Amino acid sequence: MQIVVTGATGFIGKAVCSELILKGHTVVALTRDALKASLQLPQGVTPIEWGRADDKSGWKRSCTECDVVIHLAGESVGGQRWTPESQAKLMDSRIDTTRNIVDSFKTDTHPARLISASAVGYYGDTGDTEITESSPPGKDFLAGLAEIWEKEADRASLIGVKVVKIRIGIVLGVGGALSKLLYPLPIPISPWKIGLGGPLGSGRQWMPWIHHRDIVKLILWAVENEDASGVYNGTSPNPVRNSEFSRVLGRCLHRPAIFPIPAPVLRLIVGGFAEALLGGQKAIPQAALEAGFKFEFDNIQKALMDVLNKD
Repeated sequence: MQIVVTGATGFIGKAVCSELILKGHTVVALTRDALKASLQLPQGVTPIEWGRADDKSGWKRSCTECDVVIHLAGESVGGQRWTPESQAKLMDSRIDTTRNIVDSFKTDTHPARLISASAVGYYGDTGDTEITESSPPGKDFLAGLAEIWEKEADRASLIGVKVVKIRIGIVLGVGGALSKLLYPLPIPISPWKIGLGGPLGSGRQWMPWIHHRDIVKLILWAVENEDASGVYNGTSPNPVRNSEFSRVLGRCLHRPAIFPIPAPVLRLIVGGFAEALLGGQKAIPQAALEAGFKFEFDNIQKALMDVLNKD
């Protein structure tokens, strides 16, 4: 198949491109800087610069003539203090890019499927309530962002494009969310490395995690499974509380996990992003499980041991 990928130079995007190439697909990566991307992308991926209205690079044509678009572009929500400016960038990087992708489709020429990333933050902070894909959206900033994001993707269905939305949780892998959890403060030293790691706030919040190989596998499954449609939670079947995650992480690192970062400290350092860290979702991937998808990693210790290369 001919497949277009946005966000191809990101943590998940590069792995997705590699798997697509291995499976024999033709892959075009839409990027802001084709030269820079060519140095980062797997061999065989063709980078094309996108965003220009005149389409001199041919990015719109690539979107209309391909079989599948995998839309993963978007600024990282972590690793920075939330300000009105940074929140606006988060909105623009997701909503505007999704709108541009969908606007490139034509009624008579369009891909069969649009696989669009979303976030499990769609549900807001749901406490101890178990949630599935049918649960309603939340009311906080990330929930509002995800809801608008998904509505932009859904517009593609009006011209006959099958839309798949994957609400991605905390992806565990080197260079992904795990790095931000190991370095939760804006300093180059991880508290875990010096034995000062521990839960965030009370530690009671649920963490909807997923191993990086499973999220890549789920995206590839959505590409190759023509019956895939609608919403899928990109999360492990077994979410854990932050306190349990911290205990397991400490055990894997052979470090204590008894020094929590108090909620007021988090709020002082990362602003509004603290609420996302202190809240969570007990999200279950019901749709994927019912469709027969098999997770390779459904145990948090096994997942962390693999990511950290521990025996």
